[in-house]
Amino acid sequence: MRINTPSSTLRDWRPDDACSLTKHANNPRIAANMRDGFPSPYTREDADRFISMAADRTSNLFLAIEVDGEAVGGIGIHRLEDVRLRSAEIGYWLSESCWGRGIATDAVRSLVPAAFEAFDIVRLEAGIFSSNPSSMRVLEKCGFVREAVHAKAITKNGVLLDEVVYVSFG
Repeated sequence: MRINTPSSTLRDWRPDDACSLTKHANNPRIAANMRDGFPSPYTREDADRFISMAADRTSNLFLAIEVDGEAVGGIGIHRLEDVRLRSAEIGYWLSESCWGRGIATDAVRSLVPAAFEAFDIVRLEAGIFSSNPSSMRVLEKCGFVREAVHAKAITKNGVLLDEVVYVSFG
């Protein structure tokens, strides 16, 4: 899959992205806003494992965010299961060197219609740590609505945080 946005290209991960992925993902400021499954430090082995996993599109879609020919972030759709099978979750991260340039907003705005087209879903949601207002602004610019605040639902690095849930219905 390839989606051109005004500021980047969203595309499939490739094995030769491993060095770039390691370089940009190995940042504690990024890991601080990600679930614990996102390694910190982020090693070459982590990159190789992720790129291999991203190739399986059975129920997920993981794309690289490419700027100036380099993978500088990631965006993905994770299909939910069981009674939530018509829902999916969107997640994304971007290299600190690219923050503040509208790249994440363009990526989310461009992937949302593709997600509704690729998967049989009626709901796309994102759970944002309350310590990450920048990500909340990205979603709001893309038409997501703040649906709920789950008080004290997240423990990250020993700190208790609220989870702010945003939703889009396409």
